[in-house]
Amino acid sequence: MAILNSFSLEGKVALVTGASYGIGFAIATAYAEAGATIVFNDIKQELVDKGIAAYKEKGIEAHGYVCDVTNEEAVNAFVKKVEEEVGVIDILVNNAGIIKRVPMLEMSAEAFRQVIDVDLNAPFIVSKAVIPGMIKKGHGKIINICSMMSELGRETVSAYAAAKGGLKMLTRNIASEYGEYNIQCNGIGPGYIATPQTAPLREIQPDGSRHPFDQFIIAKTPAARWGVAEDLQGPAVFLASDASDFVNGHVLYVDGGILAYIGKQPQ
Repeated sequence: MAILNSFSLEGKVALVTGASYGIGFAIATAYAEAGATIVFNDIKQELVDKGIAAYKEKGIEAHGYVCDVTNEEAVNAFVKKVEEEVGVIDILVNNAGIIKRVPMLEMSAEAFRQVIDVDLNAPFIVSKAVIPGMIKKGHGKIINICSMMSELGRETVSAYAAAKGGLKMLTRNIASEYGEYNIQCNGIGPGYIATPQTAPLREIQPDGSRHPFDQFIIAKTPAARWGVAEDLQGPAVFLASDASDFVNGHVLYVDGGILAYIGKQPQ
């Protein structure tokens, strides 16, 4: 049973950004089950309150804070407050993110910058804020929520793909700079996950058929299904635990095999 102990997060403080619901909530819930104390943020108090209520329903006493992760001054104050009220952060999951599905020629530079700000600049800002505490502690785990768009392009997601591609390289660079301090920085690249964010792509059409994009994803995925948030829990616990102490700068794609698959031959 000793090997299973290396997956324990007992006594660790885990910050999961934007974890009021969805993927972040699922990851934080798994961390709590593995023994960690959960800290999360969201941009509005009402979202934080909903998140705290959702955690309580699962028997988890999470610590929720309002913080805009794109605001460096606010993030620094937030991390300082967490360190004072909860403890120094052992595990950071940069989960907060947005997507704007707009054709590139129709997208404003302002909208492009907003996606980059939330999906790339914010992980830089939050990581920068927690790394000094991790250095003092002598260990730390940073997990960036990347995407298949860290590797692939697709119509309407130019900003998102640019941000997630950049996040992959930020992941590798943090690993390169701070590995000597026993800090591991890795990424998780979810495939197409059934969340509120992707719900419009799975809507049943007026004629009762599946959404064309839904059909496309099922055909392109060897698992022949969308993922669910729970599919990310095991990989997230692994990358946050001592079991992954020699895994650094890696992006673990949890995509049902889609990146490995060229697709079916047309009939």
